[in-house]
Amino acid sequence: MKRRSLVPAFIAHGGAGRRAPADELPGRRGLLAAGAAAARILLDGGDALDAVVAAVVVLEDDPLFNAGYGSYLTIAGTVEMDAAVTIARPIGPRAGGRAPFAISAGGVVMVRRVRNPILLARAVMERTPHVLMGGVGAERIAREAGLRLCRPEAMIAPRSRERWLVLARGQRPPQHGTVGAVAVDSHGNLAAATSTGGVTLKLPGRIGDSAIPGAGLYANPRGAASATGEGEAILKTALCRDAVEALRRKPAQDAVMNAITRLAALTGGEAGIITVDAKGNLGYAHNAVVMEIATFNPVAGVSHRFAPGIRR
Repeated sequence: MKRRSLVPAFIAHGGAGRRAPADELPGRRGLLAAGAAAARILLDGGDALDAVVAAVVVLEDDPLFNAGYGSYLTIAGTVEMDAAVTIARPIGPRAGGRAPFAISAGGVVMVRRVRNPILLARAVMERTPHVLMGGVGAERIAREAGLRLCRPEAMIAPRSRERWLVLARGQRPPQHGTVGAVAVDSHGNLAAATSTGGVTLKLPGRIGDSAIPGAGLYANPRGAASATGEGEAILKTALCRDAVEALRRKPAQDAVMNAITRLAALTGGEAGIITVDAKGNLGYAHNAVVMEIATFNPVAGVSHRFAPGIRR
């Protein structure tokens, strides 16, 4: 079946939190690299899922982001990572102006030995009948899928250890949060990916929002979203589903701003969110001190900016 070619669009976030010092600029370098990785795929007519996964792999490999190798440490000084992917794909001819879609998702929680948890989340989605796997069971899938495994200690970046020691002394270092990306491709596929090391000094076994569909990420025929911030607040409000469902009646930017405003009113928490709708319109909002994003479309190319915040 031949579908109308759409203009692809992409947006990634590097977390919502406090501002980094001048000598630590992970946002611009890392996010531009992530955007470039996604742009190459989308410009070649590639799949939205491939684009968001490639972008998040770049951010997981950057030790200045709280995901993959840069993951924050638990109170016990260990790494426990969560990640997820989801995609909504058109599967048939349009009827009544709308094509039927199939939604798929996969996620992992509390993994310690996988260099790129987002690749394992995709393996869960594509190689198992399940949506969410944890711990050693998830790592067994990684081994079967031929993904890169390592010793748990090898996942602790020097910068993460420094953050942990500073917090253990009662100080507050600059923080960059969960990473994520969303995209729509030229075939109408809508995808989201989110990856995190969680909260610094979290209790071992704590699971946040990042791997939970509807909370830390979401996709349906209207759009896709990825969240960052206080996981407990995002879980309580199903932030990403709230924003994507609002695309039924609101522009993308209004949908995410209203979702963040509701989260703050209901929980008092801080969060950030990015979204793309089925037409390629982007939205981004947060109520933290700072949230950095990278965007891409074929006309403007890849760009980096600080997303404006919402006053609390």
